[in-house]
Amino acid sequence: MRKFELIAPCHFGLEAVLKKEIIDLGYDVIQVEDGRITFFGDEEAVSRANVFLRSAERILIKVGSFHAETFEELFQGTRSLAWEEFIPADGKFWVAKAASVKSKLFSPSDIQSVMKKAMVERLKGIYRVGWFEENGASFPVRVFLMKDEVTVGLDTTGESLHKRGYRKLTAKAPIAENLAASLIMLTPWRGDRILVDPFCGSGTFPIEAAMMAANMAPGMNRSFTAESWTEVVGRRNWYDAVDEAGEMVDLNVDTDIQGYDIDEKMVAVSRENARLAGVEKLIHFQRRPLSELRHPKKYGFLITNPPYGERLEEKEALPALYREIGERFAGLDSWSMYLITAYENAERDIGRKADKNRKIYNGMMKTYFYQYLGPKPPKRQKQDR
Repeated sequence: MRKFELIAPCHFGLEAVLKKEIIDLGYDVIQVEDGRITFFGDEEAVSRANVFLRSAERILIKVGSFHAETFEELFQGTRSLAWEEFIPADGKFWVAKAASVKSKLFSPSDIQSVMKKAMVERLKGIYRVGWFEENGASFPVRVFLMKDEVTVGLDTTGESLHKRGYRKLTAKAPIAENLAASLIMLTPWRGDRILVDPFCGSGTFPIEAAMMAANMAPGMNRSFTAESWTEVVGRRNWYDAVDEAGEMVDLNVDTDIQGYDIDEKMVAVSRENARLAGVEKLIHFQRRPLSELRHPKKYGFLITNPPYGERLEEKEALPALYREIGERFAGLDSWSMYLITAYENAERDIGRKADKNRKIYNGMMKTYFYQYLGPKPPKRQKQDR
């Protein structure tokens, strides 16, 4: 079975979460960089990483790396890579994305054009053809330039891994599924603990939590680009990964996961998304304004993505909203609260400094993950044998 270096991009600030996931999946991490993890894996690892990783953006097979300060060096470096080991004569190939940081080559469109020409030149010589019909399987390429070091990868995933397949309907500013999952994994919450999202929107936090509680792999109900790469990753590997995921699911777990929203339409959206995810029985959604946020049990978790105030009239309402968040949280005895927001004055208006604060980039937006830690519940007494 072929061995690869695999690259898994993730949100900036969440590298530790993804690293732990990869290690728990049984693979050796080679390198941790800002926004991506490199690890060793075989054909089976390509399919398992795509199916099981909750926090990754996608899985790339590393084709190679080289130094390039000029377009000629970029061309020659790209042409020197063994593309024929991956792309067949009828393959459709293109540079889907180019990202450049602190490098002399910085124009994405120019980088993409030069690399495509270099790939064509290499493969023309290998397959002894003058042009390519490109009517076979798709082989999208992604390239990162960091301080003139070029890293080239083949995208095995296709649509980003945050697209689990269940979220057909969304809120105005939905949080990405993989980001929501990563944030939950940063907390001590486990499936037998209480979780409430008072701003549930399209239900992403409760649904991702329910999938974790039921041990449901995030990618088991979607497809991937590399499924058609039969000479690179055998089709049997995909069947095996999905079978493995299916055997692990337990929908009979006892959960107390709740999602509230002031908008009845969003509550309906959440319920439908939970149904599509297969976890509707594990979550209770209801229309409930923030002013009615309460819970009779202790040691629960608030995990939420409250409004940031993108429009002027929304920004004017933020101080009062965050003050109310603080008041409602204060009334929840022994609870913990975790919220992600781009609102700079969140701690001031909540009325309490967070115990921990983590900077996370949601796309290009700088956000903060405020962590208010409640007491640990008492240890359960062992039952007499």
